[in-house]
Amino acid sequence: MALQALVFDVDGTLADTERDGHRPAFNAAFAEAGLAWHWCVEEYRELLAVTGGKERIRHFCEQHDPAFLARPDADETIAALHADKTRRYVAYAAAGRIGLRPGVARLVTQARAAGTRLAIATTTSPENVTVLLDACFGPDATTWFEVIGAGDVVPRKKPAPDIYTWVVERLDLRPEECLAVEDSSVGLRAAVAAGLPTVVTQNPYTASDDTTGALAVLADLSTVTLADLSTLHDTVHPGTQARPGPTH
Repeated sequence: MALQALVFDVDGTLADTERDGHRPAFNAAFAEAGLAWHWCVEEYRELLAVTGGKERIRHFCEQHDPAFLARPDADETIAALHADKTRRYVAYAAAGRIGLRPGVARLVTQARAAGTRLAIATTTSPENVTVLLDACFGPDATTWFEVIGAGDVVPRKKPAPDIYTWVVERLDLRPEECLAVEDSSVGLRAAVAAGLPTVVTQNPYTASDDTTGALAVLADLSTVTLADLSTLHDTVHPGTQARPGPTH
């Protein structure tokens, strides 16, 4: 079955956003709010098992500051902290502080030239995706990705398969006609549960993750071409002709 679409995760996959954007933005938001919270690299690595920024803050409080959750304004404060963190992340990305991971730009260029469709499946906020694409690829980059599934468009976040199912349905493809590119066990579990063959490109935060079920586990995409991914995909789903693309 010929490869029709690449579906990318964002954080840790397209760019080292956790290292260069999200963790510094969380810590800055906590400091601005007068909270004595600071997420070091190792602690943040553990927190990445929880997807979604607001969910991550709540999980941290459950483990380390349950008194905070007893406050009558806990929900509102968590939402405000997350909003402040997002504003800071957007500013970091717009300033060029967050670069693409090796090989990403070349692979996206090859896919566009070959007519392979592009999509995104992520739990990060839509504005985070837009600013990163604009800063790293150019102001029209969001149009390169036919479907962008981000944030709260589905009720359950990764490792639930919902975001991948949502994206594939809107591409009007079968899951096996796509290839997911992820960086973590959480994302891998989501993509595989939705039926997508998946390649994992690990980063320092996810280097020890369980990658059982991945087609391949790579340090990055620097030596990988679209032809390589197509061949890898075809070893799982061989012998089927490509479907014609949508006419709209």
